[in-house]
Amino acid sequence: MRYETSAGGVVICGNAVLLLKKYNGDWVLPKGKVEKKETIREAAYREVYEESLVKAEIIKYLGSIHYVYQASWAKNEKIYKTVHWFLMKSKVLRCSPLKKEGFIDARFVHRDRVLEMVKYSDEQKMILKALLNDIETTK
Repeated sequence: MRYETSAGGVVICGNAVLLLKKYNGDWVLPKGKVEKKETIREAAYREVYEESLVKAEIIKYLGSIHYVYQASWAKNEKIYKTVHWFLMKSKVLRCSPLKKEGFIDARFVHRDRVLEMVKYSDEQKMILKALLNDIETTK
């Protein structure tokens, strides 16, 4: 089995959360692989910026999720993936999708609608955690 580590951000601006729309229609959070000699924190910041052109401040580590998937290039090899998530804040709503990575849209979605749009339950849980942490940090 192959192991892969990624990092990403739940980026909040006001009452909205940053989402990316993949070519297949799925709405997801920005994330990507951690590069050699890069911390998970650095990877999260870089991936959010590369995939959305959003410069966001990292506020807090939210935790990690783990899953196994079969990549099309892996030929019968399963990949065990860990994704580390951070609560991040942006001061602006401007964003733009990285088309070469398969994203066709990027937008900040109001917190009342974001959970119904996100495809994966593990990302929904991280969004909930981020929103709860955001409320605590703004008190």
